[in-house]
Amino acid sequence: MSQPRQSQALVIVNTDFHSSDGDVVFGTRRGAKREAEKLSNILSRLNYEVKLMHNKTAKEIEDLYQQECCCEHGAYFVSIISSHGEEGVIFGCDSEPVQLTRIFRILSSEKCPVLTKIPKIFFIQACRGQEFDQGVTVECDSREPEPGCEPDCFSHYLSIPPQTVVMFACSPGYGAFLNISGSMFLQALLKVLEGEERHLDLNRLMTRINWEVAFRCQARGTYEGCKEMPCFVTNLLQEVFPFSA
Repeated sequence: MSQPRQSQALVIVNTDFHSSDGDVVFGTRRGAKREAEKLSNILSRLNYEVKLMHNKTAKEIEDLYQQECCCEHGAYFVSIISSHGEEGVIFGCDSEPVQLTRIFRILSSEKCPVLTKIPKIFFIQACRGQEFDQGVTVECDSREPEPGCEPDCFSHYLSIPPQTVVMFACSPGYGAFLNISGSMFLQALLKVLEGEERHLDLNRLMTRINWEVAFRCQARGTYEGCKEMPCFVTNLLQEVFPFSA
């Protein structure tokens, strides 16, 4: 008998950012590369075929998702994005924005019929604004918002294709923490995938990640007490167990 096709995973991590003139635009995201490598390794152990992409431009990121439309897929498609960002946007290493709605549109049933019935699961480590619980300014995965531009917290929710889950590192308008050891959010994801919680259905698994970040993670030192609250949106029609290898 032929073996079932492996589920696919696409991991994109951007750590260094430059403008078209070669100027450094954002701070280096120390710790993000090693964290992404750990996630790639554990997904491989859970029977995923993993593509790990480092420092991709905005166009290259879109092209990577376009390529998924031509690939053979197993039971699930998982994508982890780790980059600078703001509400509804992640940034390529060329400091150009990629709208999340654009990524979701590429993977829609109309554009990508091969993924229509396959659960698509996103974990996004990026800031969604500049607010923090204690009202302090910290180094984070975002840039200054443009004057007069209010974040639209719902447009990318409404654009999510069928059979899709998106989990964000933080709530709309807030920053996502990252240090040389990694991010609160993806470290919590790693812990869950390495433990028995990986056998839970996806909704329960993501709720465990919420709890882990909310109750066991907070900033130290100068920003002692600053917190982070992940959140997720789903339009799945059934329970799924994507990490129960």
